[in-house]
Amino acid sequence: MRERWQKFVEEAETWLLDVIFEQRPGKKAAAVRLLLLSLSKGFALAVRLRRLLYNVRILRDATLGVQVIAVGNLTVGGTGKTPVVEKFARALQDAGRKVAILSRGYRSRPKPLSERLVDKLLLREDTTPPRVVSDGQSLLLDSESSGDEPYMLASNLRDVVVLVDKDRVKAGRYAVERFGCDTLLLDDGFQYWRLAGRRTDVVLVDAQQPFGNEHLLPRGTLREPPSHLGRASVIFLTKVNRATPDSRVRLDALRTRIRRLNDRAEIVECVHHPLYFEDVFTGERHGLDRLKGHNIASLSGIAQPESFEAKLTELGARIVLARRFADHHRFSQQEVLDAINRAKKRGAELLVTTQKDAVRFPKIDRRDLPIYFMRVEIKIIHGAEGFDDAVRRICFK
Repeated sequence: MRERWQKFVEEAETWLLDVIFEQRPGKKAAAVRLLLLSLSKGFALAVRLRRLLYNVRILRDATLGVQVIAVGNLTVGGTGKTPVVEKFARALQDAGRKVAILSRGYRSRPKPLSERLVDKLLLREDTTPPRVVSDGQSLLLDSESSGDEPYMLASNLRDVVVLVDKDRVKAGRYAVERFGCDTLLLDDGFQYWRLAGRRTDVVLVDAQQPFGNEHLLPRGTLREPPSHLGRASVIFLTKVNRATPDSRVRLDALRTRIRRLNDRAEIVECVHHPLYFEDVFTGERHGLDRLKGHNIASLSGIAQPESFEAKLTELGARIVLARRFADHHRFSQQEVLDAINRAKKRGAELLVTTQKDAVRFPKIDRRDLPIYFMRVEIKIIHGAEGFDDAVRRICFK
């Protein structure tokens, strides 16, 4: 039942995205786009009203007496946020801060519906402690309980506390009191205004698709208008490509537009840089030349699989099969086995996935092909001094 529901939701999301980006022709799709456009106007009004309520202090924020770094974006998904959170966490930890990453835990396993309904009906405050994915020493939860990104961050940052809770004020207080943390990193926190204090806002902008189709949800993928970029202290341009004259022109135009919206923020250009390939099941690591000259199959459930597949090709692989699933898809054993069987028929020697997908892989009975994930990190190619300055300001405020 759960798998059927997941399949229905993913198919609906895929269809809706095709409609939004005008990849579905016909009168039905056009009518849906018109409806979504009217809804997005209501959404824009709600965003402005919510911000106003915080500004006039009708909605109150909280301060915990510690540094707060909110890393997020203006659009829904696909900017490569998790490696940037990891880079900040590592830099701040190395500089002597005691860091906790606070995540909402998107598509993690929530409390049972019956308990949530009773809590709402009785207006009962949720006093359940946040889920501790990592206590800074040990990995304590799996990806299903914690969510993909928190689990991946906890796996890559074994000395950093990682907590999951929808209420990040409560989670932040727990991090300060229970673990003695003095720096809170909000994963996907640009729109989370309840936690204020000494706050630094870091916003990611995908250089390939900076503002989606320029429409707010649900007609587009923008959570806020581009003008709200003015709140950012640091702006990361991700997936930067300066390889061709056209790409350099587009990037320069984007930087000019960002400067009109925000004339004070540090602008950092970066790419997702592959480090190595790791066997999903054995942990054995290989260098980046592992794919060169080989026929491979790619398997992914991320927002923008094209970037992942392009990187595999850059590393010398020949992709003979590319299987794409919806973002955050939780793979079944049969889906992985079907991908292996199809890959073998097309002459693939390896199957490669992303680390984010690997944390959702089920155990499988047989592995006729080696299965690797590509470990990546953020590599700054322009504006490194801006990133270093931001870290110094956070550490010595």
